[in-house]
Amino acid sequence: MAEAAGGDTTRLLRSEGGEAENQKISKRPKEPWRGEYVKSIVYAGLDAIVTCFSLISSMSASHLSSVDVLVLGFANLVADGISMGFGDFVSSGTEKDAAVMERVVTEWEVANQGGPQKTQLIRHYQALGMDLHDATTVVNVFSKYRDILVDEKMTAQKGMLPPDEAEKPWKSGLVTFASFLVFGSAPLLSFIVLTPFTHSDTVKFVGASVLSALALVLLGIAKARIAGQNYAVSAVVTFFNGSVAAAAAYSIGWTLRNVAGLQD
Repeated sequence: MAEAAGGDTTRLLRSEGGEAENQKISKRPKEPWRGEYVKSIVYAGLDAIVTCFSLISSMSASHLSSVDVLVLGFANLVADGISMGFGDFVSSGTEKDAAVMERVVTEWEVANQGGPQKTQLIRHYQALGMDLHDATTVVNVFSKYRDILVDEKMTAQKGMLPPDEAEKPWKSGLVTFASFLVFGSAPLLSFIVLTPFTHSDTVKFVGASVLSALALVLLGIAKARIAGQNYAVSAVVTFFNGSVAAAAAYSIGWTLRNVAGLQD
């Protein structure tokens, strides 16, 4: 009996040891950073760098002066920043209003068509892999709590998140505007910083290219940090996106001036 008990204990310890070893081998995935305005910062920052540097590229290819680049660059930066900030404000507000109205509709459906609505939710859970008994149990539990049932129907069946009362669309618009100005200023800094030291527009354009590339790489790294992605891959993809847009803008500017004959 003692030997049998000892054998059982040994097997149990080996089993626990194997589970512990498996847990050590399985590494927990990186958890993404949850920021309220991540989308606004990344989207506006990327668009600002690409847009501003593309404008500089096209003007440089057309041999415009540094003064023209600064005037048009900052005017375009502020105008686009206002447009994007207001657009984010409007779209965020519209999305929130749509979620509020959808919740009102769902509340009416649950209150006046409770039976069919619960049946639809049961079928939805069955489609996800639940058996009938478990799906029915879950829906019956949700039915005791009206607000939870409404939110679950919106998320599971209609693919919409319940409206967040703490969400402020004007804050999203303001963050987008600020992010656009900050990141979009990077390509223009070269024309400001280098002006006291050189009058060569080529040197200033090279400086703008370096600053834009650095800003794109940093934004790609930040995006990877936020989303838990590979830093190198994200930086390369972001840099490639900006490079393609800038090359296209430069090519168009050069073509219009030298091939199409659009000169002063």
